[in-house]
Amino acid sequence: MTKRTKDEVRWQVRRQLPLLVALVLLWMLLWGSFSWLNLATGILLAVLVTRGLYLPPVELAGRFNPLWFAWFLLAFLYELVVASFQVASQAFSPHPIRSNAVIAVQLRTRSDFIMTITSIALSLIPGSLIVEVDRDHSILYLHALGTRTQADIDRVRDDVLSVEGRLVKALGSRDDIRRLN
Repeated sequence: MTKRTKDEVRWQVRRQLPLLVALVLLWMLLWGSFSWLNLATGILLAVLVTRGLYLPPVELAGRFNPLWFAWFLLAFLYELVVASFQVASQAFSPHPIRSNAVIAVQLRTRSDFIMTITSIALSLIPGSLIVEVDRDHSILYLHALGTRTQADIDRVRDDVLSVEGRLVKALGSRDDIRRLN
């Protein structure tokens, strides 16, 4: 076993600090109030979780484009509202829904982070749900409502790739951006 240098330890602490802070904030939000005891137990649990459980390393690109992120949020909110009304109209329609599909979408990115955020964003939009992720090949399988024709399936694929594209432009690495073009 080799000894780690002070620089390596500092780098590891600096790399894990955002995760520790996020875990402590999540703990505080779960309790719904700020107290010194909640803060102390949150810090203790965050350290125990990051040290005691295996967490695969998350490779972040280290870049953040606030304009593209704002565009992603605006587009996401728009899609959320539109899809909510579409699903509500289907739910209250006297006709049964007979046009569902499980669609495979080949993503252009190889980043686990972008793939995860894309999956979460798509699952939050009513009418679609991620049912499987093929991490090795960057394929998302999602269940979508309202897919009567091949054109509807192609529209769903284009929508997924648009969400991925906005996230890559906001958070992706230079390699991810290159893959988009």
